[in-house]
Amino acid sequence: MGILDFFGGGSPEEKARRLRSKVTQKYGEPTTRQKALQQLGEMKTPEAVRVLMSRFTITVEPATTDSDEKEHVFELIKAFGDMAVQPVREFLERNDAASTWAVRILEALLPIDAFITTCVEVLQKIGPDYTRDPEKKVVLIHKLGEKSDPRIGPALVPFLDDPSDDVKIAAIAALGPLKTEAAREPLLQLIVSEDTARRVKNAAIQAVHQSEFGVQGFREKVEAALADPWFVDKAGHIKKRG
Repeated sequence: MGILDFFGGGSPEEKARRLRSKVTQKYGEPTTRQKALQQLGEMKTPEAVRVLMSRFTITVEPATTDSDEKEHVFELIKAFGDMAVQPVREFLERNDAASTWAVRILEALLPIDAFITTCVEVLQKIGPDYTRDPEKKVVLIHKLGEKSDPRIGPALVPFLDDPSDDVKIAAIAALGPLKTEAAREPLLQLIVSEDTARRVKNAAIQAVHQSEFGVQGFREKVEAALADPWFVDKAGHIKKRG
C-alpha cells in the first residue's frame, strides 16, 4: 500500500491538510505527531510544506523533544528543494511566529543573492509601521546585517523610525558597519532627540562612531547628548576616550 493509499481519497493537498491537527497536537502521544510529520515529508507537495511549517508555531514538552522534532522538520523541508521556497516565503510573510525557522530554511534553500532579495522584499512589505510582535522584523534585520550587499543599507534605513525600540536597535547595529550615507541624519536625529530611549541613543552613538560619519549640522546638540567616554573631535567625528 502506498503512502497516498493510506490516507484514502482526496487530492494530495487535502491529504496534507488532514494531517495539520496531528502536526499541531501539543499533548498526547508524541508518536502520533511524529508519524504525521514523516508522512508529510514523503508527500512532496507544496501543501505538505505548508502543513510542516505549522509545527514551528507550537512548543511541546519536554524541550528536548520539541527541539529534536523542529530540527527534523527543518531537514524534511530542506529535502523538498525549490518546491519549498514559495510556501516558506508565504509563511514568513503571513505569520509573526517562527520567523527564525522560516528565514533559516530560506537561507539553506536559496542562493545568497536570492536570499537577500527575499529578506529585503519581505521587510519592505512589512514596513516600519507598528506591529504587535516585532520579532519578524528583528530576525530579518539581524540576518541581513550578517550579509554584504549594496541593497541592504537603503532597505534598513526606514526602520530607524520604527515604533519598536528593538527594531530600531537591530537596524542601528546592522547599519553601523555598512556606512550607508542615507543613515547619517536619521542616526544623528536619534542621538539628539529627547524622545529617544537611552539604549537606542547609545546604539546610535556607537553606530555613528563605527560609520565614521561627521556630525555636521548637529554638532552642538550631539555634544550636549554625549556623556563620557564619548566626545566630538575637532573634525566633527564622534570619538571614544581610552
